[in-house]
Amino acid sequence: MNVTKFEDLEIWKDARDLCKMVYEITSNAPFSTDFKFRDQIRASSGSTMDNIAEGFDRGGNKEFYQFLSISKGSCGEVRSQSYRAFDNKYITEIQLNDLLERTDSLSRKTYNFMQHLKNSEIKGLKYK
Repeated sequence: MNVTKFEDLEIWKDARDLCKMVYEITSNAPFSTDFKFRDQIRASSGSTMDNIAEGFDRGGNKEFYQFLSISKGSCGEVRSQSYRAFDNKYITEIQLNDLLERTDSLSRKTYNFMQHLKNSEIKGLKYK
């Protein structure tokens, strides 16, 4: 598969799905009324997908790698916040498990992609 834009990346698609799920979950009370926490988990999930996009559009592997690292960290933040949401009874155990599964999978895929970039002979569009 030839990747020409960030929308082609599986990890970006997965991050987008995670972000949509977070927005859906946080739109319901009591989550929706805890404004600071709601905004924090929304920002983390948005950062997960946005950093993949920004890094891709930078054009070089080193910068892309760094932005993927930030994205992976934001994904971990969503994972931690998911436990907090469950502990505060904002989400069900089923929702928690879904979030944990998605964040774990996305984190692993992002790490694997980072390793691929690190070992790649291709240095990015910027260097062609």
